[in-house]
Amino acid sequence: MSSSNETSAGASSSSCPAAPASPISASEKILLLDMDGVLAEVSKSYRGAIIATCQEYDAVITDDTISEWKARGGCNNDWKLSLDLIESYRNEHGKAGDLPTLDAVTNTFERIYQGDETKNIPGLADLETLICTKQHLEQLKDKCCGGTSAKNMAIVTGRPRKDCMKFLKLHHIDHLFDACVCMEDGPPKPDPFPVVEACRLLGVDPTRMADVLMVGDTPDDIRAAVAAGCRGIGVVTPENAIKAKEEGRAFDSDIICQAMKECGASVILEAGFEALLS
Repeated sequence: MSSSNETSAGASSSSCPAAPASPISASEKILLLDMDGVLAEVSKSYRGAIIATCQEYDAVITDDTISEWKARGGCNNDWKLSLDLIESYRNEHGKAGDLPTLDAVTNTFERIYQGDETKNIPGLADLETLICTKQHLEQLKDKCCGGTSAKNMAIVTGRPRKDCMKFLKLHHIDHLFDACVCMEDGPPKPDPFPVVEACRLLGVDPTRMADVLMVGDTPDDIRAAVAAGCRGIGVVTPENAIKAKEEGRAFDSDIICQAMKECGASVILEAGFEALLS
């Protein structure tokens, strides 16, 4: 999932620096991964559900608008973000009428995202794919693990737990993660709680938080990592990478990448974060 506390993050015109040869150092053995845009390709699922939900309430929202809001930060709950976008569109276009409740918007969103098996109606969730490969994740776990059985990889996501586990099990990667911190567990990113809680579940020494890597695709991920004392690593989503290539731009030149860098990302990686192993 990706509420809408509008903390502005202005975009810089310069490109983020290229990834170093080995982003994981010898001391960094704990890896935290966001899910949407990092592991799960969600441009047609969660983002599609935001757009379709807004349309049901006569608000025309584009993918670029969603990116602008996410670059500001504080948009880690797509139900709340959908409501905020509807309200913003109505105010901007002078549309009268009562604003829908958050419960109503949430129900609409979930119907579109989940589908209805009883009526044989597929949901947009069915369109999600794994961005990296299972083998890549296995290699990352082995590199972090260093031949021991220590807990070393966790998911830190704004998704509801059932959606998080469904995706992990569908792609047969649930066994690779020693903990999952989800929507129900506490305050969302950019609050540091999800990152701190993941580290607690993994048994990380509080004095060694600087040895933890948090990989995310939004400023909220980076803010949470930095506030927790960890190293924040940004990653470009597949759809933004494709768009940049089509427009002849650097892969890391979009508004969200610039916002992540300004929030303290130590590096921006390409989609699939293969450079973590190179």
